[in-house]
Amino acid sequence: MPTKPAPIKKAAKKEPAKKEEKPAEPEPAPEPAPAEAAPAEAAPAEAAPAEGEAAPAEAAPAAEEPKPPTPPPADAEAAEAAPEEPKAPTPPPPPPKEPTSAPLDLFIEDKNDTSVTIIWSQPETIGITGLDGYTIEVAKDGTEEWKAVNEELQKSCRYIIKNLTTGDRLKIRVLAVNAGGPSPPCTLPEAVLVKEVADRPKVRLPRFLRQRYVANVGDKINLTIPFTGKPKPVVSWTKNSQPLDTKRVNIRSTERDSILFIRTAEREDSGVYEMCVKVDDFDDKAQITLQIVELPGPPATVKIVDTWGFNVALEWTPPTDNGNTDITGYTIQKADKKTGDWFTVLEHYHRLNATISDLIMGNTYKFRVYSENKCGISESATTAKDEAKILKTGIDYKPPEFKERDFTEAPKFTTSLADRATTVGYSTKLLCSVRGFPKPRIMWMKNQMIIGDDPKFRQICVQGICSLEIRKPGNFDGGVYSCKAMNDHGEATVSCKLEVKQPAVADADKK
Repeated sequence: MPTKPAPIKKAAKKEPAKKEEKPAEPEPAPEPAPAEAAPAEAAPAEAAPAEGEAAPAEAAPAAEEPKPPTPPPADAEAAEAAPEEPKAPTPPPPPPKEPTSAPLDLFIEDKNDTSVTIIWSQPETIGITGLDGYTIEVAKDGTEEWKAVNEELQKSCRYIIKNLTTGDRLKIRVLAVNAGGPSPPCTLPEAVLVKEVADRPKVRLPRFLRQRYVANVGDKINLTIPFTGKPKPVVSWTKNSQPLDTKRVNIRSTERDSILFIRTAEREDSGVYEMCVKVDDFDDKAQITLQIVELPGPPATVKIVDTWGFNVALEWTPPTDNGNTDITGYTIQKADKKTGDWFTVLEHYHRLNATISDLIMGNTYKFRVYSENKCGISESATTAKDEAKILKTGIDYKPPEFKERDFTEAPKFTTSLADRATTVGYSTKLLCSVRGFPKPRIMWMKNQMIIGDDPKFRQICVQGICSLEIRKPGNFDGGVYSCKAMNDHGEATVSCKLEVKQPAVADADKK
């Protein structure tokens, strides 16, 4: 290619000129070369004058190759000027890789019989290289044979050490790891005993067992009492502070509850049962009061204290056997000696004496008493040895004096006469009512004149209702009518005014 030898010949001509100009003041480099490249380019620049005319000889083969030519003269000038410039500062060597400080605040979060859970905080000083993870190591107490329990570095600050042997006492430590290696360890201050964390035991006594538990003789007792505790509490039972009779009472305990079982309850099974659950040095207790009851016996004695009139007084004493519970009452019965049939006269009676009344004169009676408790009434009764005979006695009957009531009363009108108006030729009635005892006599009057038996008037008095009928009154039948009632205790009078009008006549009739 014709263009490429030209720059090479130029370079060959300029190189000696640069050597001559060397004593002169060096020209500043057009651009500062990179720090690392400057020493490398300076070496060939110094070697160039020593070779002398060898430069054109090397250029010929370069012209034949298609590769780019030698760097341009500007680079050569920069290379010659480089030794005169101050060299760039050598970069400081990288800091040594150092491990982090020890992890902080290592302590036990939880443990059981096969594992221990630990937590910690990251180191205070981590450094430039950072933190890669943590290594957890354990060693048996009394030895220094530390073994890592995690195959890979642990990233979080919490770790569960699993598959431990119950009862082992282990030392535990944590190391932080980075490029500089493991940090100083952070070790637990005391060795850890691999066992379940003790949770204080607690008896959860059901509500219905917090009071006296009552059952009948022959019943099956099956009481379940739950409890809590960790590890499994040790359960023990006593009765009245003495060991249980395993022939009478069976105890079955699981991890969560304990069962007291009696197949057939007897009265001797009554008592205070105490359940105790214990974990290590902690325990809890609960008591159950069990009362086995049955029907009571009859009263000890019954006797008739007195008999008078139609009454008998009885007394009795409580039963010797109350059925292991309080007596709640008594039932008293009587029987007529003639029939022998028993009848209840009192029940649920609380006192130890009673009076039986309303007995029949001439009869002889027997009495018996039953006891009663919460189980029921006693199977048998105690009968009084004596009998009570109600004697016949003469009785004078004096009927009470009866005073007849005095119903006498002076006449009194309860309804007065009312003023009336009628028409000539039309009959009309005057009405009033009166009361009095004896029955009063009635007298009608017109204008203060007694009417008497005048056929024009009809007088009726029934059940105190008095009426006066005026038949077809005429022009002269108007006036003041009075009714007078009289008996031995007095008299009374009422009056009214009767007006008799002329009938209206039409105009045609007048003509």
